[in-house]
Amino acid sequence: MAPTSDGTERTTTERASGGVQSVERAFQLLEALADSGGVATLSELSTSSGLPMPTIHRLVRTLVQQGYVRQDATRRYTLGPRLIRLGETAGRLLGSWARPYLAELMEATGETANLAVLEGGEVVYVGQVQSRRSMRMFTEVGRRVQPHCTGVGKALLAQLPQEEARAVLGPNPLPAHTPHTVTDPQELMRQLAEARERGYVVDDQEQEIGVRCIALAVPGAPTPTALSVSGPEARIRALEEPAGTASLVPVMQGIATRLGQVLAP
Repeated sequence: MAPTSDGTERTTTERASGGVQSVERAFQLLEALADSGGVATLSELSTSSGLPMPTIHRLVRTLVQQGYVRQDATRRYTLGPRLIRLGETAGRLLGSWARPYLAELMEATGETANLAVLEGGEVVYVGQVQSRRSMRMFTEVGRRVQPHCTGVGKALLAQLPQEEARAVLGPNPLPAHTPHTVTDPQELMRQLAEARERGYVVDDQEQEIGVRCIALAVPGAPTPTALSVSGPEARIRALEEPAGTASLVPVMQGIATRLGQVLAP
């Protein structure tokens, strides 16, 4: 143990990293639990986190006592209810931090700018700056929608490993919201592969007739995050026509890159 300036002591690990190892490991476990779909056994957590079983026992017991993890009837461990409040608050703050960048995107395009994340297999809108035009796209912040029929949803799925994206979609036909909705999971996987190559995705009236959306990933964000502009089909198509650095996608990519730098851990 080494003394600190205030007379307390800290471990060699704390002295070397500037952090508290037990706290780092607790968050490592929560991340591993989230990556497993929110449910896992102790042995599964040991395998995924690489931590020794005695350490996992101590940390999980503490997390259960605090309500951040709970044990179900089958003796598996799940994310606990106290995390809900933290997640909701973090989501609101994410929207606040992103607002200047969404406002910039709205001013550059004249159309509604949105920010969304993927949570529990659903798209959650966490930020929006609405167009000033009388005919505009409006989505309530906090609204949850399915990912397969929205631009932001497809941009979020495209950030996941292929097998994880398949698991989110499931094996069955996807529900249609309009005649343009892609309902075949295999066809959607093909679109996601294409989106990874070109760097953006399109929702062409797949969620709502007459509405077109262009969406792309926010690079560097701590969780899959997507930025989009949406509005009447004809107006969005007109934005896509100009070429060069002032065209729609490069403008969006520049804003998304700067936003990602702000959100990066």
